[in-house]
Amino acid sequence: QVQLVESGGGMVQAGDSLRLSCALSGRTFSNYAMGWFRQAPGNEREFVASTDWSGSGTRYADSVKDRFTISRDNARNTVYLQMNTLKPEDTGVYYCAASGHPDTYSSRPGLYAYWGQGTQVTVSS
Repeated sequence: QVQLVESGGGMVQAGDSLRLSCALSGRTFSNYAMGWFRQAPGNEREFVASTDWSGSGTRYADSVKDRFTISRDNARNTVYLQMNTLKPEDTGVYYCAASGHPDTYSSRPGLYAYWGQGTQVTVSS
């Protein structure tokens, strides 16, 4: 069974940076495309970024493009989300997810079969 564990969240000020990590266990990491999603209180879960199995294909939400970078290390079974120039509207619980379609990097949460427990990111103004 696939397990995903996120880490790296915290409370920062606007303009600061954070790096989230998500470690996958239980299956071969390179068999999965990976995505990051977030959910703010009262809002639906929204797509943030995704990458294919190799890390060469990536996709970003318009709201984070040029500020966030998704990457992966298949040797470490870990996907990262580098978040720069954070804004208060980036506040939320960040979830990583694994999709069994390794060549795609969809923004659709329904294509991701496995989810982590989430890590809180709070950005104050």
